[in-house]
Amino acid sequence: YLKISKLALAFAIIHSKPPGKSSKEYTEYLAKTVSEQDFGWKWKVEVLEAEVLRLRQELLLNRISPRFCLENRKQDASAETLLGQESINPTSYSSQLEDSGCDVCNDSAFDSLGIASDFHQSEHNVNTSIHWLERVPPLNLCHTSKEQSVTAPVHFLQRLLEIRKLSEGGILQADFSELENDSFTICNSVSQLLDGLTVFYNSPKFPAPGFLTEGVRVLISLITDTKLSNHVLKKCFKKIEEFKKNLIQIILRNRSVNRFQALHSVSQTLGLLGRNNILRNSLISLLLSEVRQFAEQLLQACQVQSMYDIIQYENISLLFMILEQLLQNETEESNISSSDYQGEEKIKFLKNLDQIILHLSDEFPLFSLYLWRVSVLLNSGQMQ
Repeated sequence: YLKISKLALAFAIIHSKPPGKSSKEYTEYLAKTVSEQDFGWKWKVEVLEAEVLRLRQELLLNRISPRFCLENRKQDASAETLLGQESINPTSYSSQLEDSGCDVCNDSAFDSLGIASDFHQSEHNVNTSIHWLERVPPLNLCHTSKEQSVTAPVHFLQRLLEIRKLSEGGILQADFSELENDSFTICNSVSQLLDGLTVFYNSPKFPAPGFLTEGVRVLISLITDTKLSNHVLKKCFKKIEEFKKNLIQIILRNRSVNRFQALHSVSQTLGLLGRNNILRNSLISLLLSEVRQFAEQLLQACQVQSMYDIIQYENISLLFMILEQLLQNETEESNISSSDYQGEEKIKFLKNLDQIILHLSDEFPLFSLYLWRVSVLLNSGQMQ
């Protein structure tokens, strides 16, 4: 039946082709017309899906705290005025949230993203909490679709964090058990944010757009919040693991000439993710695996006098930096050192490490030193 249908379609195209056009040209024209129509429908579907998600987000927020949503409706007029100012001066919104770390040309500026990890530990007093409803307008969603992939979920997650802050300060009543009843909305919002961040980290711009650094800030606040992190990690753990893997590969595979500035911001984000107790051990395992595999490749190249990837050799120094940071820092919620990390990758990494360092130390002294430093940190937990 399929063969007969194809044959009938071919005859129909041949008989209906306009004069002056070959059958091939007419077929290509028809295929292009149909594909354009398909693209139009796909775009419409994406727009409708985004609108459905936005409505579900509003409904979820309303279920968690009806009063919060009512107060925000009263703020719409003033928020529109602030959005107009934001379109004229994009940095104005960032300045309202202290230092958002927009200028990654300055390392200390991007380091300010670390403030986000302590978001839930900030002071909670009545006056400060009341002003949250007034000082944080909705993000401008009138961007390109690429930018909206970050700003749309950030808008929802910011409001979720606002409710959390106000409820903890006793200003609002909130029922966060509703997050258990609507896993789709929270999962899709976090997934959309992670996908958007990955896209921008793959093709970074300088200075970093405000919505990008704000996206990282909101993500870190979300996973470090004592009340919200369990809901988010339980539903989005696989997606966050995929995000970490993507960031590691972005570091290893970036071959642009001026790449280290961009890669530093990626490594900062990985370091911030590693502050979470649940995410840290899996991140250490991923980093140890990549370092071990490259060390083995480098040893093999050294033994047979073959070529090795010089770009990856340069980039992997950032993985060492993140590893040392994670293994040296103590956890935020306990006094247990990260050097107490135990895992299968630790055993694989330490196995035959002395021999690898011995063979690489002459030609790659700095790389060997990094390996030795990591091994010392891994073993320090056993010696305590």
